[in-house]
Amino acid sequence: MKADRLVAALLFLQSRGRVTVAEVAAELEVSERTARRDLEALATAGIPVYAQRGRGGGWSLVGGARTDLSGLTRAEARALFLLAGPSAATPELRLALRKLVRALPEPLRAGAEAAAGATVLDATDWSRATVTADEPHLDALQRAVTEGVQVRLGYAGPGRAERERTVHPLGLALKAGVGYLVAGTGRSLRTFRLSRVTSVAATGEPVVRPDGFDLASAWRSLAARMEDRMRQATVRARAEAGAEPVLRRLLGGRLSVVGPDPRADGWLLITVEGPSPEVVAAQLAGLGARVEILEPPAARDQLARIGAELTAAYGPPPVPGAGPDPAT
Repeated sequence: MKADRLVAALLFLQSRGRVTVAEVAAELEVSERTARRDLEALATAGIPVYAQRGRGGGWSLVGGARTDLSGLTRAEARALFLLAGPSAATPELRLALRKLVRALPEPLRAGAEAAAGATVLDATDWSRATVTADEPHLDALQRAVTEGVQVRLGYAGPGRAERERTVHPLGLALKAGVGYLVAGTGRSLRTFRLSRVTSVAATGEPVVRPDGFDLASAWRSLAARMEDRMRQATVRARAEAGAEPVLRRLLGGRLSVVGPDPRADGWLLITVEGPSPEVVAAQLAGLGARVEILEPPAARDQLARIGAELTAAYGPPPVPGAGPDPAT
């Protein structure tokens, strides 16, 4: 702990040029007596620190000596602070960034501080609701990954009851704002969506890492498998040309525009990939008559069922006493 304080005291000296014992004590959150001993320890260790007595005095580095403890280039410092700045919501991260700023050479410091304040993190959606689905168990999973400890994981998959299993946490991944745990299950590697984790309990047993495991390579392989499952079915359809921007926002790369529909001006032939024809039909249902599914029949049947359910729920009520025309 004293070594940490000495480094912090040195960085504080570098950033301020001249400091008093009281200022060092306040910065390091120690007594003035301890702060004085730390400054004297720096001098004893060969750091060119000296004290100037009297009014306006204090502790300084001889000749403005500097020690660059970071080794970062200008571009590296800017990239690091751009990345960490909006996430510096915890006291620990704010303190770490403050220490790192002081470790940077003077020419890099202003740019790093500007980068740290160049972005903002808004944790609410457009309805002003706080988005915290991934947070409750994130700290426990990060500790398990970094400490290499197996966990008993509670997990509820989509449409499935919650169950527990022991897994080997190997890494965390963030894809399009959604967090995932990469873990070994004893049989294979798989991903667990963080928002579906219900509990985490460390077992104390060490994680068993596959030979040659590399998180980036493992994630690419797992992500490719998930993407393949998302593209198992192809639906052919026609859509109004004006609906194309909406379709692209809704479907992203799963939408392909084949070309103009030769049978109707202002319409396009399209294909849409998805996990099943029924899922694609449900995604297209909200566009109403602006999209017509051509094939497969399973997608058309699903759309017909959705239409019938909506008509039954929102259509005009039946007229009392009305019935079929009498036979003539």
